[in-house]
Amino acid sequence: MKYSSLVEIYDRLNETSKRLEKIEIISEFLRKVKKDELKGVVYLLEGRIFPEGDKRKIGFSNRLMIKALNVASGDGADKIENLFRKKGDLGLVAEEVFKKRKQATLSARELDSGKVLENIRKLAGLEGKGTVDRKIRLITELLANANGKEAKYVVKTVLENLRIGVSSGIIKEGIAKGFEASVDEVEKAADLSGDYGDVAELASAKKLSSVGMKVGKPVKCMLALLAESIDECFESLGEKIQLENKIDGFRLQCHFDGDKIKLFTRRMEDVSEQFPDIVEFLKRHVKGDNYILDAEAVGYDNKSGKYLPFQTVSQRIKRKYNIKEMAGKFPVELDLFDVLYYNGKNLMDAELSERRKILEGIVKEKKKEIVLTKKLVTDDKKKADEWFKKILKLGFEGVMAKNLESKYRPGRYVGGWMKLKSTLEPLDLIIVKAEFGEGKRAGWLTSYTVACKSGDRLLDVGKVSTGVKEKTEGLTYKEMTRVLKPLIEKQKGKEAEIKPKVIIEVGYEEIQKSPTYSSGWALRFPKVLQLRADKPLSEISDLKLIKKIYNYQRGKNKQ
Repeated sequence: MKYSSLVEIYDRLNETSKRLEKIEIISEFLRKVKKDELKGVVYLLEGRIFPEGDKRKIGFSNRLMIKALNVASGDGADKIENLFRKKGDLGLVAEEVFKKRKQATLSARELDSGKVLENIRKLAGLEGKGTVDRKIRLITELLANANGKEAKYVVKTVLENLRIGVSSGIIKEGIAKGFEASVDEVEKAADLSGDYGDVAELASAKKLSSVGMKVGKPVKCMLALLAESIDECFESLGEKIQLENKIDGFRLQCHFDGDKIKLFTRRMEDVSEQFPDIVEFLKRHVKGDNYILDAEAVGYDNKSGKYLPFQTVSQRIKRKYNIKEMAGKFPVELDLFDVLYYNGKNLMDAELSERRKILEGIVKEKKKEIVLTKKLVTDDKKKADEWFKKILKLGFEGVMAKNLESKYRPGRYVGGWMKLKSTLEPLDLIIVKAEFGEGKRAGWLTSYTVACKSGDRLLDVGKVSTGVKEKTEGLTYKEMTRVLKPLIEKQKGKEAEIKPKVIIEVGYEEIQKSPTYSSGWALRFPKVLQLRADKPLSEISDLKLIKKIYNYQRGKNKQ
């Protein structure tokens, strides 16, 4: 496919804010795409190059892109940098630099979307001596054949800031409409495959129903709604419910195919190598020919045996070296609570009570290695409330309440599960802006504007600067700056716009109405609790949750 055809679609999507129009544009376009190009085109529409959970990273910085634009245009680095300071977006800089060019040289040829995908993917595999030059050559090869508009979107795709207002929800509905499938069919297939490129291919071939579970290929995690009280749990879930202790760990999906064990985060990233201890626990304590289990991994202190907050053990998720040393320093326990697949059988449509019974029959528990979550099945609200208080005294952050007949529904808040805590629910928010500090904090990003989601939009809910430390243990300004600085897209004075990639868990005293922020809400005394590197963008807190917590706190204040 000509890249110019895709660029035309990018422009049309960028020019409208109407969701239905975007869905119509995508559905019409996908119908015209050749079957062998469909998967790659869907990736490019999403602004990605690889499927979700893929470990490969493009690794192309703004500084490197300035060099590539200089080489490709011959305009000089000073001019490129001046334009960047003026526009704050290297995609717009590329458009300006190349807008007058039709065909730069006699050897130039029309840019192909497959070639764009191919060259950008090659960036991820480059390492060793001469890597920088090879990376620049791959991008200048594309820019040499691009006009202004094409150059703009090539650059934006490489830098992973396409920003044309196309969420996974819009892609999902575009596929459904384009290939005359129901949204539910497309969603179910996407939940199982985790890849809208694959889903589009299957939808075009009328084979969505053929998508099944495959050991070794992660599915999205089932999600829980927030409950305000034990009473609400019973009202929403039924007369008899199952309660489990809620753990401050990180979600792990455990796959065993009869030979190898693989561990996946909720972002579908393979972290098997980082947790050889968990792999061994599963080998020793879980029986079966093959399985997929849902669990939380929680860290604990070697000396006291007390459980540790998520942030302490999250350091192991990204670790590539000294893995054994880290496992000894930050040991973990695996708390299992569900089984999705066992001995060749998909159990997602089985009731929770049946799945739990199977799980209890295949796991041999050993404290500080593998355990099952504690549980209480009851129809007595008083007993449930007493158990909730007991769980809190044991040091857990709350309880999970579940409908005994609930099916496992990947990636969705379907109401079969609820979570209840003793304190106001912390929010998982994404950083969209950051400010450099002054004095002894100069050079560090020390204040962060955070946002929630509302449909396809990100809406800011305030600024947070407390909770991060200067030089002591825990999350430091140095660490936050290391994470955020490469994501700066635009800077004016001390304030920098940040590519929305970093999720933090934020605590607060209360939620207030506020005209200051685009969400209409603000957090009173917000505090950074921890980085949530394990969470995908799709799971950040939404506006509905903020409104629910606001109404809940109002009710409590009246008591």
